[in-house]
Amino acid sequence: MKAAVIRKPGATPLFADFDDPVPQVDEELIVVTASALSHVTKSRASGSHYTSPDSLPAVVGIDGVGRTQNGRRVYFVMPEEPFGGMAEKVAVRTDQCIPLPADVDDITAAAIAIPGMSSWAALKERAHLTAGENVLINGATGMSGRLAVQISKYMGAKRVIATGRNLEALEQLKGIGADATVPLTGSPKELESAFKEQFGGEGVDIVLDYLWGQSAEILIMAAAKAGKDAVPIRFVQIGALSGGNITLPSAALRSSALVLMGSGIGSISLKGLVGAISGVLQAVVPGKLKIETKAVPLTDVEDTWNKDSGTSRVVFV
Repeated sequence: MKAAVIRKPGATPLFADFDDPVPQVDEELIVVTASALSHVTKSRASGSHYTSPDSLPAVVGIDGVGRTQNGRRVYFVMPEEPFGGMAEKVAVRTDQCIPLPADVDDITAAAIAIPGMSSWAALKERAHLTAGENVLINGATGMSGRLAVQISKYMGAKRVIATGRNLEALEQLKGIGADATVPLTGSPKELESAFKEQFGGEGVDIVLDYLWGQSAEILIMAAAKAGKDAVPIRFVQIGALSGGNITLPSAALRSSALVLMGSGIGSISLKGLVGAISGVLQAVVPGKLKIETKAVPLTDVEDTWNKDSGTSRVVFV
């Protein structure tokens, strides 16, 4: 079969021949129609992700959409190495295949599953959001962050606060559910003051952090200083677009009820992640969840892999 194949860590995948998968007793053989290019897929291919393949060559792509041998249309996730989603065929465990709603097309399903799951799983599996709580999303102008705003509202958040550097994109979030915005463009002192206003005003129950780095440091200190005594603030770390490390004063934890946790592969069971994706896919139509997409033939994977797709999610077809 043809597939997007990586032969060494960090190399650009090539459109090349690869052995056909042979499904085991508990697996479905799927003819793939769409597979999205996500941050986690690129990170795993680079060798820098904690779930990167143990051996190469391998097919890239952690998920996709296709048809089973009996014609069912499904979304699938985490095929067994060395196989991946960006191929003509893939074999995947039956319990890692999700039937698709009839009113969600293949490209939308492939594009929205992973970025939507990031906030759905964080809110449901880690933070245990209850209706009426307030959510702050740090790094809300990216694809996952935009969906996090929409999903937080769909799941019952009373108030959603969005942060980001792109002022135009930040303003647009008000039209899809953000009740307040905090630009990340000021000085550290100005930013801490803006965050303290949010924690000390109507309050923040949950923080979804897609950035880490300096803004997360300032957020944690603002939460510790301005949050209500003995009232937990669940800080869920999801992504590290601004850096992999922070400085965390011990007093920030001793002086507050801040609860730090992560959300991702390993901190949530595979069953929980699959359930979160199922929730997102079922919510696309009733929740009016939106994501911009760009369909690209898999034959163009080498030319497309490192290109900036702007605000659109590339989906190989």
